[in-house]
Amino acid sequence: MALSVDHAYKVFGRRPKEAVKRLQAGASRDDVKQHGTAAVIDASFDVKVGEIFVVMGLSGSGKSTLIRLLNGLGDTTDGSISVFGDEIVGMSAAELREVRRERMAMVFQHFALLPHRSVLDNAAYGLEIKGVPLEERRERARGWLDRVGLKGWADSLPSELSGGMQQRVGLARAFAADTQILLMDEAFSALDPLIRREMQELLVELQQELGKTIVFITHDLNEAMFLGDRIAVMRDGKIVQLGTPNDILTDPANDYVAQFVQDVDRARVLTAGDVMEPPRAVVPASAGPRAALRTMRDMQTSACFVISSGRKLVGVVRDKDMLRLVREGSANINDALKPTPSIVTPEQYIAELFELSVESPLPVAVVDEQDRLIGVVPRVTLLASLANLPTMTTEIPIIEPTPDVPRAIITATLDATTDGNAAPDEGLTVTEGSAS
Repeated sequence: MALSVDHAYKVFGRRPKEAVKRLQAGASRDDVKQHGTAAVIDASFDVKVGEIFVVMGLSGSGKSTLIRLLNGLGDTTDGSISVFGDEIVGMSAAELREVRRERMAMVFQHFALLPHRSVLDNAAYGLEIKGVPLEERRERARGWLDRVGLKGWADSLPSELSGGMQQRVGLARAFAADTQILLMDEAFSALDPLIRREMQELLVELQQELGKTIVFITHDLNEAMFLGDRIAVMRDGKIVQLGTPNDILTDPANDYVAQFVQDVDRARVLTAGDVMEPPRAVVPASAGPRAALRTMRDMQTSACFVISSGRKLVGVVRDKDMLRLVREGSANINDALKPTPSIVTPEQYIAELFELSVESPLPVAVVDEQDRLIGVVPRVTLLASLANLPTMTTEIPIIEPTPDVPRAIITATLDATTDGNAAPDEGLTVTEGSAS
Protein backbone atom coordinates (compact mmCIF):
# COMPACT_ATOMS: atom_id res chain seq x y z
CA MET A 1 0.00 0.00 0.00
CA ALA A 2 1.16 3.51 -0.76
CA LEU A 3 -1.01 5.07 1.95
CA SER A 4 -2.80 3.56 4.93
CA VAL A 5 -5.22 5.57 7.07
CA ASP A 6 -6.50 3.88 10.22
CA HIS A 7 -9.24 5.48 12.36
CA ALA A 8 -8.00 9.02 11.73
CA TYR A 9 -9.66 12.00 13.44
CA LYS A 10 -9.14 15.73 13.10
CA VAL A 11 -10.85 18.11 15.48
CA PHE A 12 -10.30 21.88 15.51
CA GLY A 13 -10.94 23.56 18.84
CA ARG A 14 -9.97 23.94 22.46
CA ARG A 15 -10.39 20.32 23.58
CA PRO A 16 -9.86 18.09 20.55
CA LYS A 17 -8.84 14.97 22.50
CA GLU A 18 -11.99 15.12 24.57
CA ALA A 19 -14.05 15.52 21.40
CA VAL A 20 -12.42 12.42 19.89
CA LYS A 21 -13.17 10.37 22.99
CA ARG A 22 -16.83 11.33 22.79
CA LEU A 23 -16.97 10.61 19.06
CA GLN A 24 -15.44 7.20 19.66
CA ALA A 25 -18.11 6.58 22.29
CA GLY A 26 -20.85 7.25 19.74
CA ALA A 27 -21.41 11.00 19.98
CA SER A 28 -22.37 12.91 16.84
CA ARG A 29 -20.57 15.84 15.26
CA ASP A 30 -23.13 18.22 16.77
CA ASP A 31 -22.75 16.65 20.21
CA VAL A 32 -19.06 17.64 20.45
CA LYS A 33 -19.35 21.22 19.19
CA GLN A 34 -18.63 22.55 22.67
CA HIS A 35 -15.22 20.87 22.50
CA GLY A 36 -14.39 21.66 18.88
CA THR A 37 -15.29 21.16 15.23
CA ALA A 38 -14.89 17.59 14.03
CA ALA A 39 -13.59 17.86 10.45
CA VAL A 40 -12.55 14.21 9.96
CA ILE A 41 -14.20 11.42 11.91
CA ASP A 42 -12.89 7.85 12.06
CA ALA A 43 -11.47 7.74 8.50
CA SER A 44 -10.01 4.39 7.49
CA PHE A 45 -8.84 3.37 4.01
CA ASP A 46 -5.84 2.15 2.04
CA VAL A 47 -4.53 3.56 -1.23
CA LYS A 48 -2.88 1.00 -3.47
CA VAL A 49 0.30 1.74 -5.37
CA GLY A 50 -0.51 3.02 -8.86
CA GLU A 51 -4.20 3.77 -8.34
CA ILE A 52 -6.18 7.01 -8.52
CA PHE A 53 -8.06 7.25 -5.24
CA VAL A 54 -10.72 9.96 -5.22
CA VAL A 55 -12.19 11.57 -2.12
CA MET A 56 -15.38 13.44 -2.90
CA GLY A 57 -18.02 15.33 -0.99
CA LEU A 58 -19.74 18.67 -0.69
CA SER A 59 -18.20 21.75 0.89
CA GLY A 60 -17.66 21.14 4.59
CA SER A 61 -17.52 17.35 4.25
CA GLY A 62 -13.90 17.23 5.45
CA LYS A 63 -12.22 16.11 2.23
CA SER A 64 -9.68 18.96 2.01
CA THR A 65 -8.81 18.57 5.68
CA LEU A 66 -8.27 14.87 5.11
CA ILE A 67 -5.79 15.37 2.27
CA ARG A 68 -3.78 17.79 4.44
CA LEU A 69 -3.46 15.08 7.06
CA LEU A 70 -1.93 12.72 4.51
CA ASN A 71 1.24 14.79 4.13
CA GLY A 72 1.35 16.30 7.59
CA LEU A 73 0.19 19.80 6.65
CA GLY A 74 -2.41 19.28 9.36
CA ASP A 75 -1.89 17.51 12.68
CA THR A 76 -3.91 14.34 13.13
CA THR A 77 -5.83 14.48 16.42
CA ASP A 78 -6.03 10.70 16.69
CA GLY A 79 -5.38 7.64 14.57
CA SER A 80 -2.65 6.43 12.26
CA ILE A 81 -1.48 7.52 8.81
CA SER A 82 1.42 5.73 7.15
CA VAL A 83 3.22 6.33 3.86
CA PHE A 84 4.75 3.16 2.41
CA GLY A 85 4.67 1.71 5.91
CA ASP A 86 6.24 4.70 7.68
CA GLU A 87 4.03 6.34 10.30
CA ILE A 88 3.82 10.11 9.75
CA VAL A 89 1.66 10.96 12.76
CA GLY A 90 4.11 12.28 15.33
CA MET A 91 6.93 12.91 12.86
CA SER A 92 9.13 15.94 13.43
CA ALA A 93 8.89 18.93 11.10
CA ALA A 94 12.19 17.96 9.46
CA GLU A 95 10.99 14.40 8.85
CA LEU A 96 7.72 15.64 7.34
CA ARG A 97 9.61 17.97 5.01
CA GLU A 98 11.64 14.98 3.84
CA VAL A 99 8.44 13.00 3.17
CA ARG A 100 6.99 15.86 1.13
CA ARG A 101 10.22 16.38 -0.74
CA GLU A 102 10.89 12.74 -1.63
CA ARG A 103 7.55 10.92 -1.57
CA MET A 104 4.67 13.35 -2.07
CA ALA A 105 3.94 16.25 -4.37
CA MET A 106 0.82 18.40 -4.20
CA VAL A 107 -1.22 20.14 -6.89
CA PHE A 108 -3.44 22.91 -5.57
CA GLN A 109 -6.76 24.30 -6.75
CA HIS A 110 -5.43 27.79 -7.37
CA PHE A 111 -2.18 26.73 -9.04
CA ALA A 112 0.16 28.13 -6.33
CA LEU A 113 2.69 29.37 -8.91
CA LEU A 114 5.37 31.88 -7.97
CA PRO A 115 4.43 35.01 -9.97
CA HIS A 116 7.95 36.43 -10.23
CA ARG A 117 9.43 33.21 -11.63
CA SER A 118 9.26 31.96 -15.19
CA VAL A 119 7.14 28.99 -16.17
CA LEU A 120 10.31 26.92 -16.43
CA ASP A 121 11.53 27.84 -12.97
CA ASN A 122 8.08 27.19 -11.51
CA ALA A 123 8.08 23.72 -13.04
CA ALA A 124 11.58 23.11 -11.69
CA TYR A 125 10.81 24.36 -8.18
CA GLY A 126 10.35 20.93 -6.60
CA LEU A 127 13.69 19.81 -8.02
CA GLU A 128 15.31 22.98 -6.69
CA ILE A 129 14.04 22.13 -3.20
CA LYS A 130 15.61 18.69 -3.61
CA GLY A 131 18.96 20.27 -4.43
CA VAL A 132 19.12 19.15 -8.07
CA PRO A 133 21.73 21.17 -10.03
CA LEU A 134 20.40 24.08 -12.10
CA GLU A 135 20.94 22.71 -15.60
CA GLU A 136 19.63 19.25 -14.74
CA ARG A 137 16.47 20.53 -13.10
CA ARG A 138 15.75 22.92 -15.95
CA GLU A 139 16.24 20.17 -18.50
CA ARG A 140 13.87 17.86 -16.64
CA ALA A 141 11.32 20.62 -16.11
CA ARG A 142 11.47 21.61 -19.78
CA GLY A 143 10.76 18.00 -20.76
CA TRP A 144 7.69 17.94 -18.52
CA LEU A 145 6.44 21.25 -19.88
CA ASP A 146 6.60 19.70 -23.33
CA ARG A 147 4.70 16.64 -22.07
CA VAL A 148 1.81 18.71 -20.69
CA GLY A 149 1.48 20.79 -23.86
CA LEU A 150 3.42 23.91 -22.90
CA LYS A 151 6.29 23.71 -25.34
CA GLY A 152 7.46 27.23 -26.15
CA TRP A 153 6.11 28.80 -22.94
CA ALA A 154 9.09 28.08 -20.68
CA ASP A 155 10.30 31.71 -20.53
CA SER A 156 6.86 33.24 -19.95
CA LEU A 157 5.55 34.43 -16.60
CA PRO A 158 2.48 32.79 -15.03
CA SER A 159 0.47 35.97 -15.57
CA GLU A 160 0.83 35.48 -19.33
CA LEU A 161 -0.89 32.08 -19.19
CA SER A 162 -4.55 31.14 -19.08
CA GLY A 163 -5.95 29.27 -16.10
CA GLY A 164 -5.73 25.94 -17.87
CA MET A 165 -2.14 26.59 -18.87
CA GLN A 166 -1.22 27.58 -15.32
CA GLN A 167 -2.67 24.31 -14.04
CA ARG A 168 -0.56 22.47 -16.60
CA VAL A 169 2.49 24.15 -15.06
CA GLY A 170 1.33 22.81 -11.69
CA LEU A 171 1.08 19.32 -13.14
CA ALA A 172 4.50 19.61 -14.76
CA ARG A 173 5.98 20.73 -11.43
CA ALA A 174 4.39 17.77 -9.62
CA PHE A 175 5.51 15.17 -12.16
CA ALA A 176 8.99 16.71 -12.53
CA ALA A 177 9.53 16.29 -8.78
CA ASP A 178 9.28 12.53 -9.44
CA THR A 179 7.61 11.67 -6.15
CA GLN A 180 5.73 8.41 -5.73
CA ILE A 181 2.46 10.02 -4.62
CA LEU A 182 0.53 13.02 -5.97
CA LEU A 183 -2.02 14.78 -3.78
CA MET A 184 -4.46 16.89 -5.80
CA ASP A 185 -6.89 19.16 -3.94
CA GLU A 186 -9.71 20.31 -6.25
CA ALA A 187 -6.99 20.71 -8.86
CA PHE A 188 -9.32 21.29 -11.83
CA SER A 189 -12.36 22.90 -10.22
CA ALA A 190 -11.36 26.45 -11.20
CA LEU A 191 -11.17 25.57 -14.89
CA ASP A 192 -13.76 25.91 -17.65
CA PRO A 193 -15.58 22.63 -18.47
CA LEU A 194 -13.78 21.93 -21.76
CA ILE A 195 -10.34 22.70 -20.34
CA ARG A 196 -11.22 20.71 -17.24
CA ARG A 197 -12.01 17.65 -19.34
CA GLU A 198 -8.71 18.03 -21.21
CA MET A 199 -6.83 18.14 -17.92
CA GLN A 200 -8.66 15.07 -16.62
CA GLU A 201 -7.75 13.13 -19.75
CA LEU A 202 -4.15 14.32 -19.53
CA LEU A 203 -3.91 13.21 -15.91
CA VAL A 204 -5.27 9.74 -16.70
CA GLU A 205 -2.89 9.40 -19.64
CA LEU A 206 0.14 10.37 -17.55
CA GLN A 207 -0.89 8.16 -14.64
CA GLN A 208 -1.34 5.13 -16.88
CA GLU A 209 2.08 5.70 -18.37
CA LEU A 210 3.95 6.41 -15.15
CA GLY A 211 2.00 4.41 -12.59
CA LYS A 212 1.89 7.21 -10.03
CA THR A 213 -0.29 6.91 -6.95
CA ILE A 214 -2.78 9.79 -6.93
CA VAL A 215 -5.17 10.99 -4.23
CA PHE A 216 -7.61 13.38 -5.86
CA ILE A 217 -10.09 15.60 -3.99
CA THR A 218 -13.23 16.81 -5.77
CA HIS A 219 -16.84 17.81 -5.19
CA ASP A 220 -17.80 16.83 -8.75
CA LEU A 221 -19.11 13.27 -9.00
CA ASN A 222 -18.70 13.09 -12.78
CA GLU A 223 -15.04 13.98 -12.31
CA ALA A 224 -14.71 11.41 -9.54
CA MET A 225 -16.30 8.74 -11.71
CA PHE A 226 -14.04 9.53 -14.67
CA LEU A 227 -10.79 9.61 -12.72
CA GLY A 228 -11.18 7.25 -9.81
CA ASP A 229 -10.21 3.61 -9.57
CA ARG A 230 -11.93 3.82 -6.19
CA ILE A 231 -13.94 6.59 -4.57
CA ALA A 232 -14.51 7.55 -0.94
CA VAL A 233 -17.67 9.61 -0.44
CA MET A 234 -17.54 11.92 2.60
CA ARG A 235 -20.32 13.61 4.53
CA ASP A 236 -19.97 15.61 7.75
CA GLY A 237 -16.44 14.36 8.29
CA LYS A 238 -17.23 10.68 7.78
CA ILE A 239 -16.61 8.33 4.86
CA VAL A 240 -20.11 7.07 4.10
CA GLN A 241 -19.20 4.81 1.16
CA LEU A 242 -15.99 3.45 -0.31
CA GLY A 243 -15.92 1.52 -3.57
CA THR A 244 -15.37 1.50 -7.29
CA PRO A 245 -17.29 3.95 -9.49
CA ASN A 246 -19.55 1.10 -10.55
CA ASP A 247 -20.21 0.13 -6.92
CA ILE A 248 -21.23 3.65 -6.00
CA LEU A 249 -23.29 4.23 -9.12
CA THR A 250 -25.24 0.98 -9.05
CA ASP A 251 -25.40 0.30 -5.30
CA PRO A 252 -25.38 3.59 -3.33
CA ALA A 253 -25.00 3.02 0.40
CA ASN A 254 -27.68 5.53 1.46
CA ASP A 255 -29.99 8.27 0.24
CA TYR A 256 -27.21 10.85 0.41
CA VAL A 257 -25.05 8.92 -2.05
CA ALA A 258 -28.09 8.08 -4.19
CA GLN A 259 -28.87 11.80 -4.57
CA PHE A 260 -25.27 12.38 -5.58
CA VAL A 261 -25.32 9.80 -8.35
CA GLN A 262 -28.77 10.45 -9.81
CA ASP A 263 -27.49 12.97 -12.36
CA VAL A 264 -24.25 11.20 -13.26
CA ASP A 265 -23.55 10.54 -16.93
CA ARG A 266 -23.77 6.75 -16.63
CA ALA A 267 -22.64 6.27 -20.24
CA ARG A 268 -19.18 7.57 -19.30
CA VAL A 269 -18.91 5.58 -16.09
CA LEU A 270 -20.26 2.11 -16.86
CA THR A 271 -18.22 -0.08 -19.17
CA ALA A 272 -19.10 -2.90 -21.52
CA GLY A 273 -17.82 -5.30 -18.88
CA ASP A 274 -20.23 -3.83 -16.33
CA VAL A 275 -23.38 -4.37 -18.43
CA MET A 276 -22.56 -7.32 -20.69
CA GLU A 277 -24.59 -10.53 -20.60
CA PRO A 278 -23.49 -14.11 -21.28
CA PRO A 279 -23.46 -14.85 -25.03
CA ARG A 280 -26.21 -17.33 -25.87
CA ALA A 281 -26.37 -17.56 -29.66
CA VAL A 282 -22.94 -19.15 -30.12
CA VAL A 283 -21.75 -22.13 -32.16
CA PRO A 284 -18.27 -23.65 -32.47
CA ALA A 285 -16.44 -23.30 -35.77
CA SER A 286 -16.30 -27.09 -35.98
CA ALA A 287 -20.10 -27.30 -36.06
CA GLY A 288 -21.88 -27.61 -39.37
CA PRO A 289 -24.57 -25.38 -40.90
CA ARG A 290 -27.30 -27.61 -39.51
CA ALA A 291 -26.13 -27.07 -35.92
CA ALA A 292 -25.87 -23.32 -36.48
CA LEU A 293 -29.32 -23.18 -38.08
CA ARG A 294 -30.83 -25.20 -35.24
CA THR A 295 -29.24 -22.86 -32.68
CA MET A 296 -30.64 -19.79 -34.39
CA ARG A 297 -34.06 -21.38 -34.64
CA ASP A 298 -34.12 -22.28 -30.96
CA MET A 299 -32.80 -18.88 -29.91
CA GLN A 300 -35.17 -17.08 -32.33
CA THR A 301 -32.37 -14.99 -33.77
CA SER A 302 -31.18 -14.31 -37.31
CA ALA A 303 -27.46 -14.63 -36.55
CA CYS A 304 -25.05 -16.21 -34.14
CA PHE A 305 -21.41 -15.86 -33.17
CA VAL A 306 -18.86 -18.46 -34.24
CA ILE A 307 -15.99 -19.35 -31.92
CA SER A 308 -12.92 -21.51 -32.35
CA SER A 309 -11.19 -23.57 -29.66
CA GLY A 310 -10.61 -21.52 -26.54
CA ARG A 311 -13.73 -19.43 -27.30
CA LYS A 312 -11.84 -17.17 -29.69
CA LEU A 313 -14.33 -15.16 -31.74
CA VAL A 314 -13.86 -15.81 -35.45
CA GLY A 315 -16.98 -14.28 -36.99
CA VAL A 316 -20.76 -14.53 -37.39
CA VAL A 317 -23.18 -16.49 -39.55
CA ARG A 318 -26.73 -15.61 -40.65
CA ASP A 319 -29.79 -17.85 -40.77
CA LYS A 320 -30.47 -17.38 -44.48
CA ASP A 321 -26.88 -18.34 -45.33
CA MET A 322 -27.01 -21.42 -43.14
CA LEU A 323 -30.34 -22.38 -44.72
CA ARG A 324 -28.71 -22.17 -48.15
CA LEU A 325 -25.76 -24.31 -47.09
CA VAL A 326 -28.03 -26.94 -45.58
CA ARG A 327 -29.99 -27.18 -48.81
CA GLU A 328 -26.80 -27.40 -50.81
CA GLY A 329 -25.54 -30.17 -48.59
CA SER A 330 -22.48 -28.25 -47.40
CA ALA A 331 -21.01 -29.31 -44.06
CA ASN A 332 -18.57 -26.39 -43.73
CA ILE A 333 -19.81 -23.39 -41.74
CA ASN A 334 -16.84 -21.34 -42.94
CA ASP A 335 -18.37 -21.14 -46.42
CA ALA A 336 -20.66 -18.39 -45.13
CA LEU A 337 -18.62 -16.95 -42.25
CA LYS A 338 -18.69 -13.14 -42.05
CA PRO A 339 -16.64 -10.71 -39.93
CA THR A 340 -18.13 -9.71 -36.59
CA PRO A 341 -19.59 -6.23 -37.16
CA SER A 342 -19.16 -4.79 -33.65
CA ILE A 343 -16.43 -5.79 -31.20
CA VAL A 344 -15.38 -3.98 -27.99
CA THR A 345 -13.23 -4.69 -24.94
CA PRO A 346 -14.65 -4.87 -21.40
CA GLU A 347 -12.98 -1.56 -20.48
CA GLN A 348 -14.72 0.54 -23.13
CA TYR A 349 -17.37 2.92 -21.84
CA ILE A 350 -20.92 2.26 -22.98
CA ALA A 351 -20.95 5.74 -24.52
CA GLU A 352 -18.79 4.21 -27.25
CA LEU A 353 -21.25 1.38 -27.88
CA PHE A 354 -24.30 3.28 -29.10
CA GLU A 355 -23.09 3.92 -32.64
CA LEU A 356 -21.89 0.33 -32.93
CA SER A 357 -25.24 -0.93 -31.70
CA VAL A 358 -27.16 1.15 -34.22
CA GLU A 359 -25.01 0.06 -37.14
CA SER A 360 -25.25 -3.69 -36.43
CA PRO A 361 -28.29 -5.97 -36.11
CA LEU A 362 -26.29 -8.14 -33.71
CA PRO A 363 -25.54 -7.45 -30.05
CA VAL A 364 -22.15 -5.85 -29.54
CA ALA A 365 -19.55 -8.56 -28.87
CA VAL A 366 -17.22 -8.16 -25.89
CA VAL A 367 -13.82 -9.85 -26.18
CA ASP A 368 -10.79 -10.05 -23.89
CA GLU A 369 -7.14 -9.50 -24.75
CA GLN A 370 -6.95 -12.98 -26.34
CA ASP A 371 -9.98 -12.22 -28.56
CA ARG A 372 -12.11 -14.64 -26.57
CA LEU A 373 -15.84 -13.96 -26.55
CA ILE A 374 -16.75 -13.20 -22.94
CA GLY A 375 -20.08 -11.41 -23.32
CA VAL A 376 -22.53 -9.46 -25.47
CA VAL A 377 -24.38 -6.17 -25.04
CA PRO A 378 -27.84 -6.23 -26.65
CA ARG A 379 -29.51 -2.91 -27.42
CA VAL A 380 -32.11 -3.33 -24.70
CA THR A 381 -29.37 -3.89 -22.13
CA LEU A 382 -27.49 -0.83 -23.35
CA LEU A 383 -30.56 1.37 -23.03
CA ALA A 384 -31.62 -0.06 -19.70
CA SER A 385 -28.17 0.54 -18.22
CA LEU A 386 -28.58 4.30 -18.67
CA ALA A 387 -31.54 4.33 -16.32
CA ASN A 388 -30.33 1.53 -14.03
CA LEU A 389 -33.27 -0.64 -15.08
CA PRO A 390 -33.30 -4.44 -15.20
CA THR A 391 -32.72 -5.83 -18.69
CA MET A 392 -35.23 -8.66 -18.30
CA THR A 393 -38.99 -8.43 -17.79
CA THR A 394 -41.59 -11.11 -17.20
CA GLU A 395 -43.54 -10.15 -20.31
CA ILE A 396 -41.09 -9.12 -23.03
CA PRO A 397 -38.17 -11.48 -23.72
CA ILE A 398 -34.96 -10.18 -25.24
CA ILE A 399 -34.95 -11.29 -28.88
CA GLU A 400 -32.26 -9.55 -30.88
CA PRO A 401 -31.95 -9.58 -33.81
CA THR A 402 -35.27 -10.99 -34.97
CA PRO A 403 -35.04 -13.95 -37.36
CA ASP A 404 -34.86 -13.29 -41.09
CA VAL A 405 -36.17 -16.80 -41.85
CA PRO A 406 -39.41 -18.00 -40.23
CA ARG A 407 -38.97 -20.81 -37.74
CA ALA A 408 -41.34 -23.08 -39.68
CA ILE A 409 -39.14 -22.90 -42.79
CA ILE A 410 -36.00 -23.70 -40.80
CA THR A 411 -37.68 -26.67 -39.13
CA ALA A 412 -39.08 -27.95 -42.43
CA THR A 413 -35.67 -27.69 -44.09
CA LEU A 414 -33.93 -29.49 -41.23
CA ASP A 415 -36.55 -32.24 -41.33
CA ALA A 416 -36.28 -32.57 -45.11
CA THR A 417 -32.48 -32.91 -45.11
CA THR A 418 -29.90 -35.08 -43.43
CA ASP A 419 -26.36 -34.28 -42.47
CA GLY A 420 -24.17 -34.32 -45.55
CA ASN A 421 -27.07 -35.16 -47.86
CA ALA A 422 -29.17 -32.23 -49.05
CA ALA A 423 -32.73 -32.73 -50.12
CA PRO A 424 -34.00 -29.27 -51.06
CA ASP A 425 -37.66 -28.56 -50.72
CA GLU A 426 -38.81 -27.00 -53.97
CA GLY A 427 -41.62 -25.18 -52.21
CA LEU A 428 -39.36 -23.25 -49.79
CA THR A 429 -37.60 -20.14 -51.06
CA VAL A 430 -36.02 -17.34 -49.10
CA THR A 431 -35.28 -13.82 -50.31
CA GLU A 432 -33.24 -11.09 -48.60
CA GLY A 433 -35.09 -9.82 -45.56
CA SER A 434 -38.19 -11.97 -46.06
CA ALA A 435 -39.36 -15.54 -46.47
CA SER A 436 -42.03 -17.21 -48.60
